[in-house]
Amino acid sequence: MQKVLDPLARLEAGEESLARVRGFDNEKYLEEQATAIFNRLSKFDDKLYLEFGGKLLFDYHAARVLPGFDPNVKMRLLKRLKDESDIILCIYAGDIERKKIRADFGLTYDRDSMKLIDDLKDWDISISAVVITRFQDQPSAVIFKNKLERQGVRVYTHPFTKGYPTDVDLIVSDQGYGANAYIETKNRIVVVTGPGPGSGKLATCLSQLYHEHKKGIKAGYAKFETFPVWDLPLKHPVNIAYEAATADIKDYNMIDSYHLDEYNLPAVNYNRDMEVFPVIKRIFHKIIGASFYHSPTDMGVNCISSGIFDDAVVQEASKQEIIRRYFRYKYEYMMGLVDQEAVQRSELIMEEVGVKSRDRIVVEPARQAAKELQEKRLGNKGIFCGAAIALHDGTIIIGKNSPLMHAASSLVLNVLKHLAKVPETIPLLSDNIITFISTLKKDILRSGTVSLTLDETLISLSISAAINPAAKLAMEKLTEIKGCEVHMTHVPTPGDEAGLRRLGLNLTTDPNLSSKSFYEIA
Repeated sequence: MQKVLDPLARLEAGEESLARVRGFDNEKYLEEQATAIFNRLSKFDDKLYLEFGGKLLFDYHAARVLPGFDPNVKMRLLKRLKDESDIILCIYAGDIERKKIRADFGLTYDRDSMKLIDDLKDWDISISAVVITRFQDQPSAVIFKNKLERQGVRVYTHPFTKGYPTDVDLIVSDQGYGANAYIETKNRIVVVTGPGPGSGKLATCLSQLYHEHKKGIKAGYAKFETFPVWDLPLKHPVNIAYEAATADIKDYNMIDSYHLDEYNLPAVNYNRDMEVFPVIKRIFHKIIGASFYHSPTDMGVNCISSGIFDDAVVQEASKQEIIRRYFRYKYEYMMGLVDQEAVQRSELIMEEVGVKSRDRIVVEPARQAAKELQEKRLGNKGIFCGAAIALHDGTIIIGKNSPLMHAASSLVLNVLKHLAKVPETIPLLSDNIITFISTLKKDILRSGTVSLTLDETLISLSISAAINPAAKLAMEKLTEIKGCEVHMTHVPTPGDEAGLRRLGLNLTTDPNLSSKSFYEIA
């Protein structure tokens, strides 16, 4: 175990401690956001369709750029609206078919949607219906539909809207929105959400408005989307971090010219909303004879800026997120998930805010650990992987791979020893446990490697804790590393990545394979 730079040295060097800092007040935000939604509801006689952008649960992007933000604060908001709202979940059939992945969990969008349904049940909230949008009988989408229906979930399928986006007369007709099945809801607020951008949330809202007004129900629409933050400057790091997060889908922020013309006030929006607004305005006119709004910003009910109380903290956190996204795109490019343009765009965004990859404090220690390991084993063949973690007090701990365990496993054990004040000479895992697992992997499971992944190491630690007081003490420290920053010099295997994710660590990695086997990293 090695502490690269302890907190005292960091402070003496004039660097700010990395102890947990906060820049966001959840309670103030909740109060203002709930008030804004009910104020918008009051403008419509019967019903409000509220498009929820971003993540409904586990919004880790927001938590990273707004230190102190509760990743589940939107669910707390929904709990307040529970007795007056229905929830519709949209998912694009094409995302199911191509197995699009939510990076925070490593889950495909269809599995993430099913997880959301389960998570909502834990909050005592039920999904009213699931809509599969732009449905064309894709085989994977049909299987997804069948699974949900056989569990008692109402599922609707909506085809691509005829005439969209240019022929408004066809869009707002029985051949356009009228071809979509009407979704029955009971309450005045209908929350429409989805696992990610392009899920078809807006189209579902507009389709429902068409049907409601044909039934004589006076319904309206509003948009609740956290980013970009309309009342922060265009080049504020929080808004630029949104561009970094969506570099793969080519989103970019811009001043809402419609808002500026109407109110002579600058407001920030993004290209897709700006591009589609003229069409939406014409659709509103066609459905109800008037438009609710003068600008894309008018449609929003976002009060996120009200919770920011330390802008300097938020700006620095956003810059760090921009660096994380750069590493993520480098990894996804290597894995064939994004194109080179996404990587290049993330590099340009880093330049725009004046940061470099080495400004992420765990990067150089991880690379140095790998370099030292390679020099120590000079002449040996193999892969030399280093890992580093920054604890909340600024201490940096490193780990290295070995014939017995992966770098991620070594890293976590070293951290737990440090936090539990266990001497380096006392092992947390017995030789017998490591030997038995290695033998199982090699002789029975025919694994390509016998070294322990992080998942396997954590299970081994829990077994050791039953007979080893040091291991028990170390296990009790696992919760203290949630939210810490980690960097690895090689792409973690699935067992390592799953373990790091479950521990709540913010991982970045250099785009180097951690195995010579393609199967190991697939």
